[in-house]
Amino acid sequence: MDHRFDVNERFAEGAQFIAGSLRSGSSGRTHAVVDPATGEAVYSYELAGAADVDAAVEAAERAFPEWGGATPGERSDTLHRFAAALAEDAADLAYAESLNCGKPIKLSREFDVPGTIDNAAFFAGAARHLEGKAAGEYSADHTSVIRREPIGVVGSIAPWNYPLQMAAWKVLPAIAAGNTIVLKPAEITPLTSLLFAQAAQRAGLPDGVLNIISGAGRDAGERLVGHRSVAMTSFTGSTAVGKRVAEIATSTVKRLHLELGGKAPFVVFDDADLEAAVHGAVAGALINTGQDCTAATRAYVQRPLYDAFVSGVADLMATVRLGDPFDPSTDLGPLISHAQRDRVAAFVDRARGYATVVTGGEAPQGELAKGAYYRPTLVAGAAQDSEIVQSEIFGPVLVVLPFDSDDEGIALANDTPYGLAASAWSRDVYRTGRATREINAGCVWVNDHIPIISEMPHGGAKASGFGKDMSAYSFEEYTQVKHVMYDNTAVARKDWHRTIFGDRP
Repeated sequence: MDHRFDVNERFAEGAQFIAGSLRSGSSGRTHAVVDPATGEAVYSYELAGAADVDAAVEAAERAFPEWGGATPGERSDTLHRFAAALAEDAADLAYAESLNCGKPIKLSREFDVPGTIDNAAFFAGAARHLEGKAAGEYSADHTSVIRREPIGVVGSIAPWNYPLQMAAWKVLPAIAAGNTIVLKPAEITPLTSLLFAQAAQRAGLPDGVLNIISGAGRDAGERLVGHRSVAMTSFTGSTAVGKRVAEIATSTVKRLHLELGGKAPFVVFDDADLEAAVHGAVAGALINTGQDCTAATRAYVQRPLYDAFVSGVADLMATVRLGDPFDPSTDLGPLISHAQRDRVAAFVDRARGYATVVTGGEAPQGELAKGAYYRPTLVAGAAQDSEIVQSEIFGPVLVVLPFDSDDEGIALANDTPYGLAASAWSRDVYRTGRATREINAGCVWVNDHIPIISEMPHGGAKASGFGKDMSAYSFEEYTQVKHVMYDNTAVARKDWHRTIFGDRP
């Protein structure tokens, strides 16, 4: 049974969460949150302005000394309670995520929400394992110690495709390490970030440790990134916007973590399990309606399997059920907006001039026409340097190309500006081993595509950015390594002083 609530009533005070309280924005501009399945507004709120960003950063600054000075055990206890609070809110979170994004409810319930709860549980444990190198004498006269210290106030910007999970990926490692944070979700998808913050408050996270600013990128986002009191910026989104974020962050010399676009290759060698590859390609291409930076977007299939792969994928895509996101039988929901649907359709329409649309390539008619739906689409016959192969489409579109030699398949996989994720399909351990070594991506799956786990890092290379979300590796982004060196000699006049003044004592 659906667990629905009145969004306007739940967030009647506004969509800004600052110092433990919901409040209205101060920009003077109203934004409507739209259900992409119907095109109807479900919530309207005042966008954040510069004053709201400043207030959130000030709240985070005030909270930092206490939270940053808490013991790992104290932070861990709070995060354990946070995980439990999220579990209590699971039904609300799933409803809000599907309402806001158009995700099928089965995806929200079985992927987004449990993944977020697991992430919180992981960082509750990881908070107690922030260790530096053991003390030692690396100079004969000194003892060295490594400290890992929180950076301070983190300003993070999350995208609209996975609002709940991205809130968790940004917030959890930051606060587990002792930082405080101001998170700006995409203004079109703020609902689950606000629920996430409320659960944290209920779990006992001190006011000001986590703040949510719901505002536009050019106003709230750029103000947050450029704020003099923000010590680090973490951004997930498009490569184009990531470049702008980097420019602003660099001008203020702050720590920067970027998780940007992707164009994941799906490399099928001629000894692969064809049925597994076909199913993996359809699942990997269509997850979240293809609005996933790790989604399978370029299938390279060795020529002996190519025709059967194209036929199998087309047949399987034809069985995918589009429908109401709250119908448990729905497989594919709408894209995030009609504008995004039209952008995806334009890519496919332009490709008709140089490639073949094997299946899909259209928006459904009838009752679904009012939503931002687009049918699962398979494109074949495109050239490697064509737009549809090289550019990130961010929709339910898979392009398939043949290759002959293993060398060619790996070279084609690497032939885009991106390097976030990839997969290799083969029964030969040496073939897959080579692919995992030579494909330049932050994650390479073998005989699967998409699964993520809290214990392992997520992040890319090349134009896909740098730094890691999730796992203990994410602490490298959110901690400052400090070397402390103690003199062990108690000698006032040290031998090395003579290189600066005087003679050897």
